[in-house]
Amino acid sequence: MKRTLDFAAALVALLLLSPLLAVIAFAIWIEDQRSPFYRGVRVSRGGGRFRMVKFRSMEPDAWKTGVNSTATDDARVTRTGAWLRRRKLDELPQLWNVLMGEMSLVGPRPQVEADAALYTSEERRMLDARPGVTDLASIVFADEGEILAGCANPDLEYNRVIRPWKSRLALAWLKHASVTGDLRVIFLTLLALVSRSRALAGVVRVLESWGSDTVLIRVARRREPLSAAPPPGADRVVEMYPGRDLRMKQTHA
Repeated sequence: MKRTLDFAAALVALLLLSPLLAVIAFAIWIEDQRSPFYRGVRVSRGGGRFRMVKFRSMEPDAWKTGVNSTATDDARVTRTGAWLRRRKLDELPQLWNVLMGEMSLVGPRPQVEADAALYTSEERRMLDARPGVTDLASIVFADEGEILAGCANPDLEYNRVIRPWKSRLALAWLKHASVTGDLRVIFLTLLALVSRSRALAGVVRVLESWGSDTVLIRVARRREPLSAAPPPGADRVVEMYPGRDLRMKQTHA
């Protein structure tokens, strides 16, 4: 049923949004006469690889810098790309990945190989599901770029203060996954475009209905500054990035 819903919704959305997609593609192309699409390698269900399609929001070949996390003040982001990112419109081409069965409408957000390689054994359970266009973490951390703005090492900061909570949200969804739950996540994602505060309140209600940890619920409210935490399955906060040199720093937080 989930796959049928994904296929039907992606097909209808692509057809209805085709004029908008064409306008966005032209706006990106006219800025530098380069391809309006970015096809980045991401880790798929079961640990395989696939090419995730997005509207290109950064300079061509920006990936060669080796920085995987993007802050709002990242110099690689183009003028058009910044506008698209604020409205999450750069994600729309992922409907094609959904149509092809590589992604789902709802599921853990797909990660680059370097980040997936850092997963703990508990986090690797997220690879049991198809990666999604949206999930609870997409709503809670819709301001990820703002969180990382001004950081000397955005990849490290992501792994310290965002990844631990995104992974916990994804694992909570995986434990309680259902078509009804997916429809709630889709509704809250659309609601966030109109009122983020109401969408966050909806996420909290979902987590409370699942009996989630009170600390995770408090984080999902986003009323307090984010604090560094160990990722699920670890007892130490990430100290270094990238992965091969990654160490963990003991914390008593």
